[in-house]
Amino acid sequence: MTRPALPLRLALLAATAFAASPLHAQSLGYENVEGDGPSAGNSSSRSSGGTGARTTVRPYIEAVQNVLWELAPGDEVLTYSSLAAGVDVSLQGRRTEGAISVRYERRISQSDRVADGDTLSGLARVRHDLIPRTLSVEAGALATRSNIGVGGASALNALANNDAVSQIYSLYAGPALSTHMGDVALSASYLVGYNRLEQENVLQGSAGQPLNDIFDDSVVQSAQISAGVAPGTVLPVGVTASGSYFQEDISNLDQRVRDLRGGVQVTYPVTQSLAVVGAIGYEDVEISSRDAVRDGNGVAVVGSDGRFVTDKSQPRQLAYETDGLTWDAGVMWRPSRRTALSAFVGRRYDSTTYYGSFSYVPDARSQLTIAASDNVSGFGGQVTRALRDLPTDFEVTRNPFNGQIGGCANGSQAGGCVNNALSSVSSAVFRARSINGSYSRQIGRMTAGIGAGYIRRSFIARADSVLGAANGVIDESYYVSAGLNGPIDRRSSFAISAYSAWFEPGSSNLGSTTAIGANASYFRNLTDRLAASAAVGIDSFNQTLLEDQTIASGLVGLRYSF
Repeated sequence: MTRPALPLRLALLAATAFAASPLHAQSLGYENVEGDGPSAGNSSSRSSGGTGARTTVRPYIEAVQNVLWELAPGDEVLTYSSLAAGVDVSLQGRRTEGAISVRYERRISQSDRVADGDTLSGLARVRHDLIPRTLSVEAGALATRSNIGVGGASALNALANNDAVSQIYSLYAGPALSTHMGDVALSASYLVGYNRLEQENVLQGSAGQPLNDIFDDSVVQSAQISAGVAPGTVLPVGVTASGSYFQEDISNLDQRVRDLRGGVQVTYPVTQSLAVVGAIGYEDVEISSRDAVRDGNGVAVVGSDGRFVTDKSQPRQLAYETDGLTWDAGVMWRPSRRTALSAFVGRRYDSTTYYGSFSYVPDARSQLTIAASDNVSGFGGQVTRALRDLPTDFEVTRNPFNGQIGGCANGSQAGGCVNNALSSVSSAVFRARSINGSYSRQIGRMTAGIGAGYIRRSFIARADSVLGAANGVIDESYYVSAGLNGPIDRRSSFAISAYSAWFEPGSSNLGSTTAIGANASYFRNLTDRLAASAAVGIDSFNQTLLEDQTIASGLVGLRYSF
């Protein structure tokens, strides 16, 4: 079977985009330095002789002493200790590729204002070929903490003494098929995902009403199928028929998003590397929900978890519905294996849409990834999409003070960020238009990177429901993060990172939220298995309606790697 021509491969990529538009980081400095660091003896690995297949497993335990100097709103020095255990796994085989980083931390308070607690954080992306180049299965998982503000604003790098902290979990898995029947290229995929947010302390408004109804959990399903022929085989142009299905079931008020679409696209190869693509199709989109339970005075009932109680006795009601013809037009350009561009304009959701992506890997030392998307979902759907778009060979990024993963991850050929998806945890469904970008570069023996993004959410809800006030409200989030790390000498290394995030709510009475911070770390390999670390940092979480919080941090720690 011959490999399909480049225009067809471009067309099949476009079909996936039409069906469901897609979508730095500092790593802790415990890596090997000149062959003398702990990683020289701290990992177990398995190799498949002569095949290049390799699995590396690095388990560790860690003890850290932290000190926090509260600069605002008070002036107090707080201390706590933490014990952690974790493992970093790299999978590189003929059929399996991926990375896993999981960490459990137990915080032990030494101050009244810092509570004891347990935290599980991690990131995983794995892909396995059941049948090489034909049938594969992939899975991903995310666990992280976030600060929650009014209006649903959410920011990573949660401060240890902040009461409004939530734990976010996300995972997904599913198969993908790619094959041929004669001249027809076939592809299909399916995934199911689950997302959950656990909030210990709920922000309350007047009369027991929540300042914002926080997302609880949701189940996401997504499927795509396409069949196409290359230009010059059956017709002078390539033709691909595709269809997609997306559904998210959100526990808050039993909200449901269902997005069905199908269409036919035509690909005209202008050159071997450039194709013009046009498509026409049909969409059927529905958003529905139930209302909240009302008391005798008609006031919505709020449960002990701070979320509205769903009235199961009433039928589900439509909040949004559209169906009819859609169209898309754009270009796809791939002059080499290192450069790829797609840019599209079209009509869906009864309005104009724009989406696309650009990737550039000029050499083994640098890579740039940019992606723009437009879709309808809830919080869980956005997180699932962002997680799915991360590279499978990512380098883990963790905050030295709380061990939490950063929002961006870079691999050898691509990068991605989940910051946009995590920047608001409101429960209502929304249409999201976003753009993310990440760039990393090897500078001598150092690694530098930057990530940035923007998302605009337009919320959708029934006007006569308890979420009616959110209908038509638009909020916006921006973020930027940057990092630099590398060796100092044969046994020591450093890492520096900074971040900032802004949240502009759609309601003027909620006010904006800003999170900003920076930290610097030093690592020293004492033996092949034992490493010491020290770090300083500052974090600020500023909200219009609540007290600003600014904390300077410091730590010393020891890590033992097995």
